[in-house]
Amino acid sequence: MSINQNYKLNVIQWYPGHIAKAEKNLKEQLKRVDVILEVRDARIPLATNHPQTNEWVGSKPKVLVINRLDMISSQLRSLWIEWFKDQDQVAYFTNAQHGQGIPAIAKAAQAAGVELNQRRKDRGMLPRPVRAVVIGFPNVGKSALINRLLGKRVVESAARPGVTRQLRWVRISEQLELLDAPGVIPSRLEDQNAAVKLAICDDIGEASYDNQLVAAAFIDIINGLLESHPHLLPANPLFSRYEVDSIIHTGETYLHILAEHRYKGDIERTARTLVTDFRKGLLGNIPLEIPPY
Repeated sequence: MSINQNYKLNVIQWYPGHIAKAEKNLKEQLKRVDVILEVRDARIPLATNHPQTNEWVGSKPKVLVINRLDMISSQLRSLWIEWFKDQDQVAYFTNAQHGQGIPAIAKAAQAAGVELNQRRKDRGMLPRPVRAVVIGFPNVGKSALINRLLGKRVVESAARPGVTRQLRWVRISEQLELLDAPGVIPSRLEDQNAAVKLAICDDIGEASYDNQLVAAAFIDIINGLLESHPHLLPANPLFSRYEVDSIIHTGETYLHILAEHRYKGDIERTARTLVTDFRKGLLGNIPLEIPPY
């Protein structure tokens, strides 16, 4: 069993109207943008890479922000930093909720605009603030990042997808302006492995998936990680919290056993509780992806 195993789940395509409209508006605004801040989820930095990002970015500078560093181990963060370095990318890890790593993001964004203003100066034009856009899947922490960069709450931020509905420019400083964009997802979620991980991490709308299927897939991922990379988990987090050993069961079987053991056979409640515990960090720092060496 592997952490990157294939899941044959029918994840419903979640593409509400406001997302489609926001993507259209975003493409129009990108013409005015100097630098792109792409925010991903540290638990699934590959699954939260929108397949159209490179197309949108083009030749513009990009700052790669991996948010929720508190939800993975420092050991795994080091592995990701090295992996991204091998891909010729610099990964900036942040915890936007608590402000960790934020100054480095502002510095990187402003540095990307130095060349812009030098070109303006050479043409006899006055310098202007660097225009940056913050893009990423729903609920990866874009609005929280902007609030931290500004030093106060100016855009609504909540631990659920779909809070930001419209594009909005925010003046961060004399040197930096940010465009807060709604979370964007592909019009079709072709990669079911990625779709499942997005659902587990709550980076996609709840109406798009079956809780029991997603919870069972989550258990299978944990089992795969325990078998292939036990050093990334100190112990079986499912056993330590629920006192039921997952490694000897498939995800579906474990869900039924846990339901009988703790929730009077209520499988739906069991599935919701298990995934919610993961999202709240109650199972510990558990990654759903590791660098694909």
